[in-house]
Amino acid sequence: QVQLVESGGGLVQAGGSLRLSCQLSGRTFSSFTMAWFRQAPGKEREFLTAIHRSGAGTYSADSVKGRFAIPRDNAKNTLYLQMNNLKPEDTAVYYCAATRTVNSPTAPDDYDYWGQGTQVTVSS
Repeated sequence: QVQLVESGGGLVQAGGSLRLSCQLSGRTFSSFTMAWFRQAPGKEREFLTAIHRSGAGTYSADSVKGRFAIPRDNAKNTLYLQMNNLKPEDTAVYYCAATRTVNSPTAPDDYDYWGQGTQVTVSS
């Protein structure tokens, strides 16, 4: 059974940085395309960025291009979300997600496995 566990959330001031981690267990990490989403109160789950299982390709939403990066370490079964120049509107619960096959990397329904989420709060 695949399990995803996020960590690294917290409170940070605007302009600061934070790195989230997501560790996958139960299956071979390198067989999954991985992604990060977030959900703010009263809003739909929002796609942020995805990375191919090989690590060779990434795709990011315009809202985070140039600020967020999605490195992965297949040897450690871990996905990261490096967030720089954070803004108050980045406040949300952040989720990692995994899928073996993906047609639309931005669609939550394309992902089979989800972490429990980690809260990120950016103060102004």
